[in-house]
Amino acid sequence: MQTEPSVGSTRGPAVDGASSGASVPRDAHAVDNRRPREPRPRRATARFMLSHPLHLFSLGFGSGLSPIMPGTIGTLFAWASFALFADRLTVIEWGVLIVAGFFGGIAVCGFTANRLGIDDPSPVVWDEIVAFWLVLLMVTPVSFTGQLWAFVLFRFFDMVKPPPIRYFDRRLKGGFGIMFDDLVAAFFTLLVIALWRMAV
Repeated sequence: MQTEPSVGSTRGPAVDGASSGASVPRDAHAVDNRRPREPRPRRATARFMLSHPLHLFSLGFGSGLSPIMPGTIGTLFAWASFALFADRLTVIEWGVLIVAGFFGGIAVCGFTANRLGIDDPSPVVWDEIVAFWLVLLMVTPVSFTGQLWAFVLFRFFDMVKPPPIRYFDRRLKGGFGIMFDDLVAAFFTLLVIALWRMAV
């Protein structure tokens, strides 16, 4: 007659070290579903700028490395460089330079932003440079005071980003987004100047 096993008896051989009394952690074979840590954003330095030729353009030849208001310093660089080459380039040549600078800037600024690990890094000022070149080209000839007002207006629209500039700044990403919102800021700067000239 086959009898039932008594309480405490085993039905078969022990497995996974149970017979030796070794305890197995419950999560020993669990799959780690945690997301890998994202790389920390890099800091734009002179060494970083010189590590690739494209960084030299996107960082405004060093003007974007300013620890204080790099966008404003980059715009000042645009103003100074425009004054330097204003008499050496024709209107058509300036137009070609600005168009090429915009479309080239999409790739250049996107490349540097990707290397820095930031969507729209403040040291990237090529967008300010190209956009303010456009403003100065459109308002010339104008006095120094007129250029100063153009500078103030452009920095206002670029920093405050009133609608619809803020909309484009938040929705458009990558190199195109970096370049386009400054182009819109340039448009509103020129619009205000045009309205002012009509009023007076």
